[in-house]
Amino acid sequence: MSDGTDAAKRPFRFFDNREKYLMFVTTCGEKWAVAEQVGAEIADIVPQPPALHLFDAGTGDGTVLASSLRRLHEAFPNVPFVVVGKEISVEDLRLTLEKLPDRFAEHPQMVVVMTNMHYSEAPCLCPNTEEKKAALNWREVALDGGTSHEFETQINELRPLLKDWWQVRTSEKTGNPLYQQPSVLVLYRGDQKFVLDAVIPRQGACDLSYDLVIAAQPYRARHAVDVKVRSVLAPLAAALAPGGRMVTVQSTGQDPGMEIIRKVWPDEEPFQTPGPMLLEALMPRLAEAFPNRRYSGDIRRTNLFRYGLHVMPTEVREHIGTSTLLAAWNAAVYVAQIDDRQVTEAMTSGVYLDATTEVLARHGGLWFIDESFVVVRERD
Repeated sequence: MSDGTDAAKRPFRFFDNREKYLMFVTTCGEKWAVAEQVGAEIADIVPQPPALHLFDAGTGDGTVLASSLRRLHEAFPNVPFVVVGKEISVEDLRLTLEKLPDRFAEHPQMVVVMTNMHYSEAPCLCPNTEEKKAALNWREVALDGGTSHEFETQINELRPLLKDWWQVRTSEKTGNPLYQQPSVLVLYRGDQKFVLDAVIPRQGACDLSYDLVIAAQPYRARHAVDVKVRSVLAPLAAALAPGGRMVTVQSTGQDPGMEIIRKVWPDEEPFQTPGPMLLEALMPRLAEAFPNRRYSGDIRRTNLFRYGLHVMPTEVREHIGTSTLLAAWNAAVYVAQIDDRQVTEAMTSGVYLDATTEVLARHGGLWFIDESFVVVRERD
């Protein structure tokens, strides 16, 4: 039996490096570009009483979720929302919760649920073993007041509890973080409890389904097709309500960012499962148990979209400053999911700066190409 030392020596997963992640979020426009892809699906959503249900399969810092909720409010201002967000990082949980007070103020009839459970458990808010069910933490919080400041104050008071509930351990098999205990936090406005009573999730109910599922970068790029389909995409597609839509977004590597990576690591191939390959594996798997799921377009083609590094054109034309170079380098290694050990080794020489400078100068900036595809559950 392993004592866990091998797992402990493994580098952190790319999205567990806080500095790398936060620099990428603040210097690049991917979050807003992803929100645009999600927003494009809202016109095709027809929520059924008693509520519209949304699942975010990895909230990150909450930017995509908050933007999606604004768009949903614009489309359905008087429809109750049940929003479930999966997030294992307590730091990302904190950042997501910071964006919720304004959402509760604008859209009072809303229930927000945060959980750290696995993809196979989180959509139904139900652990998959009796042992985990017995260990489940569940807290329902009715927020007092009617202003975003009042909601913010009460949500912030939950931080000590959540720091305890959102503890993780390292998987001996993969080195990835796993939750210590399955946990669920349910938030809603107390003055709306009577109206929302029928849609507030109850512990042990395990019967949720969703009108909209957001799956933005929900897995490591290097994972095999079977792992991505079996562990992530299939459980999420299974959780769709009639007429529901699952929007999946992943990087492609077909961009200048990957040119920087190849100049430093010529043999790196992080993006080996393009969308059409995933769909070819996913759709037959769904057909066995869920024949009413379909891909919304041509299975041979996905939607490509672009986002860039926030940089002034003059910074590239006249002089590429150190801060711009570091932001571009960080974005390239973050998107390609290069582990910290490789990055540290590359930064001991100046080759990474030369590679980044050349690519930025040649293209007049830096951008990345993501792809999205949508799986739909047909209406009954």
